[in-house]
Amino acid sequence: MDSLGIFILLTLKFFQWTAAASVEETSWTYTGLLGQAEWSDHFPDCGGTSQSPVDVITTQTKYDPSLIPVVPRGYSQHGNQPFTLSNDGHTVVIELPEWMGLGGLPWLFSAVQLHLHWGNGGPSDGGSEHTINGQSADAELHVVHYNSELYPNISAAMTQKDGLAVLGILIVTGEETNPAFNNILNYLSRIRHADQKVLIPAFDVQSLLPKNLGRYYRYNGSLTTPPCYQSVLWTVFHERVQISKAQLMKMETILYSSNAEESEKMLLQDNYRVTQPLNHRVVFASFSAESGKELSSGEVTAIVIGVMCGCVGLAVIIRFIVKTIRSTSSWDILHNNRPAPMPRINEPEKTNEKKQDLALNSTSEAERKEESSPSPQTEP
Repeated sequence: MDSLGIFILLTLKFFQWTAAASVEETSWTYTGLLGQAEWSDHFPDCGGTSQSPVDVITTQTKYDPSLIPVVPRGYSQHGNQPFTLSNDGHTVVIELPEWMGLGGLPWLFSAVQLHLHWGNGGPSDGGSEHTINGQSADAELHVVHYNSELYPNISAAMTQKDGLAVLGILIVTGEETNPAFNNILNYLSRIRHADQKVLIPAFDVQSLLPKNLGRYYRYNGSLTTPPCYQSVLWTVFHERVQISKAQLMKMETILYSSNAEESEKMLLQDNYRVTQPLNHRVVFASFSAESGKELSSGEVTAIVIGVMCGCVGLAVIIRFIVKTIRSTSSWDILHNNRPAPMPRINEPEKTNEKKQDLALNSTSEAERKEESSPSPQTEP
């Protein structure tokens, strides 16, 4: 390559680096100045046709039997080296070591970081980025990986179509505390302001994930924050993870999006992007619609009550049939063994018969006496 070619190549690289730097330095927000509605004006990819997050309509997903369970590699092997926890002004981030990765994907992906999205603790419904059938969860966890089989680092991979793989875990609230999330939430007070960092004890990252890693939705999308590169292979798990309401409140009310030097403190809330049009894309499911169908608590209660009523009714019917059979059998036995009834004779008829017998007996006795006595003789 001649010197002119080298010069042109270096010039192009310079402009690429300059553009990337300017993109990263551009300040953006979720609401207000340079909010979501203006992202595409400053970050062209944010206006693309393959943006994330999306609303997963389960009846429109396509079952793909080739989708195998996701396999976390090294998630539990932290080596007792501390993690770096930081507040970047948009979310809370934990940097992950590269020996953590994912199996079960077309390429080998190495872990980079994990972060969270949440709402504002108010009555409005929202917090998660992805939604299922239009319903959002209270929060969402993302674990970001880059294609380490094809690219040397995340900076090189994030602009490529097959560069990134992100796990999406929907979070809901319940009564029980989730100890795994306390490994993050217990240290938020140390990074209350933007650009603050702290070292925290390492922990088992897999404990943050749902138990069932074989049921999920898969589609091609983008980063959910600027510069919105459309380079993400998304895996959104069907099973939700539960934390307590107190844990969610801690997530929503401790951090600030403003620096410590700023006089006006701005709470870091509602840091989720609204769902984007699916356009031509297809959302694949690793499970069939029948096996993935979940019943609501009302449906479960109705089914249980119906089954109980059915069992009681069946028991009553069986008892009635058995009782009827036993009664019929006992009557037949008694009926067959009973002696034939004697004919009843009325008392007057008995008296007349006795009188007739006595009269007949008297007549017969008189006749016998008359026959036995001698005949009287006649004189001449």
